[in-house]
Amino acid sequence: MGKAFSEAPPPCNCKRRHRISSWKCSLYIISVLALLFIILSHIHMTTYTSWHFMHQLHNTFIAAKTNTKADLELEFKLRESVTFLPLKDLRYSTKPQQGHTWFMSSTLDTQEKGEVQHQEFPSKGRILCLKGRDTHDGSWNSYALAWPHALPPNTTLLKGLTFISYNHYSYDNIWHGLSAIVPFVAWHIKNQCLAAPQRWVLYHWGELRTKMGPWLSSLMEATFAEPLNIEKFEGGDGACFDKAVVMRHNEGGLSKERRLQVYDLLRCKARSFCNVSLEKKGIPVIGMTLFMRTGARSFKNETVVVEIFSRACRTAEGCRLIVAYANNLTFCEQVKLMSQTDILVSPHGAQLSNMFLMERNSSIMEFFPKGWLNLAGIGQYVYHWIASWSGMNHRGAWRDPDGDTCPYPEDDRRCMAIFKNSRIGHNQSYFYEWATNVVSDVKLRKAEQIANKTKFSVSSSCVCHLS
Repeated sequence: MGKAFSEAPPPCNCKRRHRISSWKCSLYIISVLALLFIILSHIHMTTYTSWHFMHQLHNTFIAAKTNTKADLELEFKLRESVTFLPLKDLRYSTKPQQGHTWFMSSTLDTQEKGEVQHQEFPSKGRILCLKGRDTHDGSWNSYALAWPHALPPNTTLLKGLTFISYNHYSYDNIWHGLSAIVPFVAWHIKNQCLAAPQRWVLYHWGELRTKMGPWLSSLMEATFAEPLNIEKFEGGDGACFDKAVVMRHNEGGLSKERRLQVYDLLRCKARSFCNVSLEKKGIPVIGMTLFMRTGARSFKNETVVVEIFSRACRTAEGCRLIVAYANNLTFCEQVKLMSQTDILVSPHGAQLSNMFLMERNSSIMEFFPKGWLNLAGIGQYVYHWIASWSGMNHRGAWRDPDGDTCPYPEDDRRCMAIFKNSRIGHNQSYFYEWATNVVSDVKLRKAEQIANKTKFSVSSSCVCHLS
């Protein structure tokens, strides 16, 4: 019998197996690295922030929307991605007006050279939404950016242009209110005066305000030829605006040329609104107006002051003195008065804001109580500034050296509480000489206008200066 046996396996080629395994491993590593490179390149190109991702998601939704279940889920995700932030950011409470301000602190302004800092929405496809009806604490009000096709739940879309104003001071005070609305008029001019606001949203320290002072309201109605509509947010949980302009920095950044254009337009619109016409012929009339105050910063002896300026006015043929009180004149009465005024004589106060309603190159004489120079700060020069911005001549200020006494050293800031609302005395010889010089200068200027055949008239149509 033959011996049974099994065939032995071929000898193992260990080197060959090792070479195959290494080759496969290298190929695997190269494939993984290539895949990682493709993924990272895609991420870098399309999204590395959540906003870019949501933007891509929104574009995909709009391009492919067919109202399927998937579309509705995508729309729901876009709605839920909207994040409301406090309108007043308390992290910046120590410097609320600096930089981007504590109002809508996460958004950035746009500014071109010579124009106002502002924000326009839609921005990068998203519109502005507000939940902002609280009138006592701005940190309870909030804002967000949302896609127009996926608005936050329970919000209302408001059509038309909306002006949204942040004012650190007041909309009742003529000066503070004027400084808040001038930027919107500048933006209006830059955009060729094509659109009037459908509504205004007013905030003070992030708190909603639902009215302007009557003088400011009338000026805005005159400027935009529309009744003033101030949003109160009376219904719903919030509102979104299909077009909005936000101002947070008052007049800062405006060029001198643009400022002059703004005040020229305001002057012309106010005169047209009030049916004021200036047709002047023959001997030029010099209008001198004593614009009086009652109470704080009024003259102690008005009778004597009126007599001094009356005598100064009589030194020039055609000079006419008018004594008026700002607190008992309507807006249009003030417009008419300023249109007849070449020399405005008045104590420091909000009534001086009317000066831009005079003709360009008119003159202002300002008066202060005791103590203001050292204690009042830079705000005491606001009427120097508006005179320059509106093309007027500020002829200086008289500061009463006498007045109420302060129980503290007179450089102590606590004294300002006493000096702020003090009344103003007079210096008969100084007032007379000062007024006579100003009257003489105005007479000379008007004579030169006649010699050069300069027209004294107001156009019935106000030109919007194109940028």
